[in-house]
Amino acid sequence: MMEFLLTHFWLVGSIVLKIAVIVLVLILCVAYLTFLERKVIGYIQNRIGPNRIGPRGLLQPFADVFKLLQKELIMPTVANKVLFVIAPIISLATALAAWAVIPFDQGVVLANINAGVLYTLSLSSLGIYGVLMVGWAANSKYALFGALRAAAQSISYEIAMGFALVGVMMAAGSLNFQEIVNAQQGGFWHWYVFALPAPQIFAFVVYVISAVAETNRVPFDLPEAESELVAGFFTEYSGMRFAFFFIAEYANMVLVSCVAAALFLGGWTSPWPGTIPEYLGMPQLAWVEGIFMFTVKVYTFLFLFFWLRATLPRLRYDQLMKFGWKVMLPIALGNIVVTSIAVYLFPRG
Repeated sequence: MMEFLLTHFWLVGSIVLKIAVIVLVLILCVAYLTFLERKVIGYIQNRIGPNRIGPRGLLQPFADVFKLLQKELIMPTVANKVLFVIAPIISLATALAAWAVIPFDQGVVLANINAGVLYTLSLSSLGIYGVLMVGWAANSKYALFGALRAAAQSISYEIAMGFALVGVMMAAGSLNFQEIVNAQQGGFWHWYVFALPAPQIFAFVVYVISAVAETNRVPFDLPEAESELVAGFFTEYSGMRFAFFFIAEYANMVLVSCVAAALFLGGWTSPWPGTIPEYLGMPQLAWVEGIFMFTVKVYTFLFLFFWLRATLPRLRYDQLMKFGWKVMLPIALGNIVVTSIAVYLFPRG
C-alpha cells in the first residue's frame, strides 16, 4: 500500500512540476514579448523604445508587473460581481490549459494525446466564453460591443483556421502533434508547407491570417478598437484582472505560433536531414538543436505579429467579416478538396 501511494505521489508531483515549469516559462516569455514588441515597433517607427529600467530597458517587464500589482482593483457598482471576477480567470485558464499538448522537442510534452490538435482548437475556442461574460457582467456598452465583436470575429475565423489544419492532418494521417512533426523529418522539403504531392502553402496563409484575427491583433483588433470602444471588452478592468486578459492574449499569440511551427514548418526538425550534433558525433545533444529550431520558428511568427501592428491600419468591421466568410473560408475548403484528391491518388508509403 505504501509503495502504491509513493508511486502515485511521485507521478502527481512530477506532473505538477512540469505544469509549473511550463506556466512560469510561458509567463516570463509573455512578459518579455511585451518588451520585444515595444522595441521592434520603436525601431520600425525610428524610435528607441523602453530603455530606462535596467540595461537597455531589459527590466521593463518587471516594472510593468510591479505597477499592475499596485493598481487598485476597481469594481463597477452596476456590474455582476461574480461573473466580473470569474471572466478573466476563464480567459487565462483556457489559454494556459491549451499548452498541455504542445511538444517542444521529441518527448518534451506534458500530455502526448492522439487528438492533440483537436484539443488545442477546442481549448482556444473556449476562451471566448470569458470575453462574453465580461461583456455581460461589466454592464458597460463599450464592453458589450467589444464582446459581441469578439464573439462574431472568433466564430468567423475559427472555422477557416480549423479547416486550414485539416489538410495537414489528412497528409499526416494523424491528429497527434508529435506524429505530425515526425512525418516532416528529413529536410525542409518535407515540411507540409512545401511537401508534395499537396503543399499546404494556401492553408498556411489562411492559418496565419486567421490566427492574427483569432488573437484580436492588428489589423483585426476590432474588439479592442481604442478609437471606438476605449479598450473594448476589458474597458472596466484594472490591476491584475486586466493583466489576466493581457497574459491570455499574448499566451494565445505564442500558442498559435507554436501550432503553425509544428504543423506547417516541421516543429523542432532542422531544414536539413539529421542534426548538427549527430554530424559531430554527439547525438545525445540533438535535443538542443531541436528546441533551438522550434524557438526560432515560433519567434519568426511572433515578429510577424509585431510587424503587422506597426504597419497596417485597422479594417472596418464589415470588411473583416466579409474577408473571413467570402475569402478565407472558400480558400480553406478548396485546399481540403485538393489535398484529399492528392492524398487519395498518392497515398502515404
